Amino acid sequence: MVRGIAHVCLRVADLERTRRFYCDGLGLERAFDFQRDGETIGFYLKAGNGGFVEFFRADAAPAGAFPLDHFCLEVDSIDVLRERLSAAGYPLGPKSLGADHAWQAWITDPDGARIEFHEYCADSCQNTGATCILK
Repeated sequence: MVRGIAHVCLRVADLERTRRFYCDGLGLERAFDFQRDGETIGFYLKAGNGGFVEFFRADAAPAGAFPLDHFCLEVDSIDVLRERLSAAGYPLGPKSLGADHAWQAWITDPDGARIEFHEYCADSCQNTGATCILK
């Protein structure tokens, strides 16, 4: 049985720049590192609810690794997230209500990965199971 997203893996150009964005900007916590020959080549970050985001330096990424179109993180408040990201120097795109009745906003990480944030409402399709009608 599927319980949720285990992790999303991204190839990145600069591990420290990535750590600053995801830890200092978004507030994710480092879970563990990947090392090869004593050198850190990647790491896992805790993304809440038992999920993780996995990063590998692009030149050390596992075979078959590829860039990702986007991934989505659920947040309690997009407004609070905006304040945190802004304080860390990362501007978040506009907040809008999606066709799924979830508030959303977007940002791009330092390596170009697009991140969508969802703030669910009582009538969000994710809560009601209703069909999402796109126009």
